[in-house]
Amino acid sequence: MQKKSSATIYDVANRVGVSLATVSRVVNGNSNVRDSTKRKVLDAIEELGYHPNAVARGLASKKTTTIGVVMPDVTDMYYAELARGIDDVANMYHYDVLLTNTDEDPVRETMAVNNLSSKQVDGIIFMGNELDREVLNTIAAADAPVVLAGSVDSEGKLPSVNINYVNAIQEATETVINHGHRRVALVTGPMSHAINRLHRLVGYQAGLEAAGIEFDEGLLFTAHQDYAAGMQIAEKVLQAGANAVIAYDDEVALGIMNYVQEHGQRVPEDFEIITSNDTKFAIVTRPELTSIGQPKYDIGAVAMRMLTKLMNNEIIDDTQVQLPHTLERRGTTLD
Repeated sequence: MQKKSSATIYDVANRVGVSLATVSRVVNGNSNVRDSTKRKVLDAIEELGYHPNAVARGLASKKTTTIGVVMPDVTDMYYAELARGIDDVANMYHYDVLLTNTDEDPVRETMAVNNLSSKQVDGIIFMGNELDREVLNTIAAADAPVVLAGSVDSEGKLPSVNINYVNAIQEATETVINHGHRRVALVTGPMSHAINRLHRLVGYQAGLEAAGIEFDEGLLFTAHQDYAAGMQIAEKVLQAGANAVIAYDDEVALGIMNYVQEHGQRVPEDFEIITSNDTKFAIVTRPELTSIGQPKYDIGAVAMRMLTKLMNNEIIDDTQVQLPHTLERRGTTLD
């Protein structure tokens, strides 16, 4: 028998001669249906090609088994690796994933959270470098739990999974200082972003202070998160007399490295570089980039597992999870 392309629950009920409620019970695994009736309903579902609508089921169960993921850039290797961890754990717990790209635009981020809420998702995972007040207000109003993955909010109230960015940047800063460099630059994103102002900058200053080096604002730079921005900011880094740099993004670090080498600096003998995300960019360059190693897949996976617990109203002892980082020493540092 030819299957219908858009069979509905009404078609299944009519085929078997049962109520809509009976079909719904079978679809949702309710045991309060006679085996003979259940077999007839399942046969009709197969014959008609009926695919239950998750949102429609959610009207009765208040669950759609769907979660939303808000990403600033689906092409960015860092966020893509987080998304892999999210998706794998979501599949393990039988959740479908709705992915939305925002280009890190606060207006689009607000729209994304609102749209996902209107689709009755059971939970949301948010990724991005900044949560402005409007985004935070939208998240607070969402009728679903929200977990941050690789992101921070300035007040530290939302459940999140990260590394300790302060400690990571401090370790990177101290590493190049211990190699004899006193003019260490920090290249990061906008200081209006909490992750830069309250974490990366604080870790950088702590590293300088531990070495007895006074903070020089002339060695603090901000750049967009791409290769071209790294090439552009590198000129200013060299003009400031820096002989080492800590960069917040691998593409930025790659741009800096290529620029300084093109302008007579030997890496790492004259100029050292440590990047932060340890994506594939860090290992396809020559020399390979020394990087703060982040367990990106695990950050996504743990965030998704935390979300499953929140969606099931389970008690969570720690909603501010920090996973361990490493320092992957490669060719842009002396050891």
